[in-house]
Amino acid sequence: MAERLEILKTLGDNTRYAIYLELARSVRPLATAEVADTLGLHPNTVRPHLERMRDLGLVEVTAAATGSVGRPQHRYALASDAPSLGLEPPAFPTLARVLLEAAAAGGLDPEELAEAGRDQGRADQLRSARARLAEDRHGDVVDDLEVELAGLGFDPARAEEGAAVTIAFTHCPFRQLAEDHPDLVCTMHRGMVEGFVACAGGARVELFHPLVDRTPCQVDLVRT
Repeated sequence: MAERLEILKTLGDNTRYAIYLELARSVRPLATAEVADTLGLHPNTVRPHLERMRDLGLVEVTAAATGSVGRPQHRYALASDAPSLGLEPPAFPTLARVLLEAAAAGGLDPEELAEAGRDQGRADQLRSARARLAEDRHGDVVDDLEVELAGLGFDPARAEEGAAVTIAFTHCPFRQLAEDHPDLVCTMHRGMVEGFVACAGGARVELFHPLVDRTPCQVDLVRT
């Protein structure tokens, strides 16, 4: 009861509650600067609030390399066991879990999900290409795929060497489901990437590393 009261007191602060809402709505962990920018606050204002919520177990912090010299960047997300406080989870994750459990119980071939993923990937690429043309933006298949993965919450990190491109998924929005059923979830994700790249042209998927292979997961592409 005392712990619950302390949590309620902490989130009784308007700024901390606004930060909590931003983390609850995000599909990926957020850096202090990202939270601050969204709320129109200075990072130095946001940082102690995040640390206070971490001390109470409301949020978790991970360190992500920034690709430059210096300390790793801290990213914050709601803790897996954080109380809902009335912020009930949306229906889609629940629906996804129910459907996934049904697929696993029914013995669905993972390659059937891969093909469904390819169909979705092709549709996503066509939508992405239309949006880029409408905005008169230049780019290629790798740029578009990176934007698409970011929109899905994978927080992609890209590295290139010649024609070879690697995109790592530093955050998996499906991680809990993928840990329970990697053969289904990761195979569907692979299909989505393959469909997107094949529809766009200009590159091919060389190798897809799912959760069971490595952390973070990643896809290796070759420009053609």
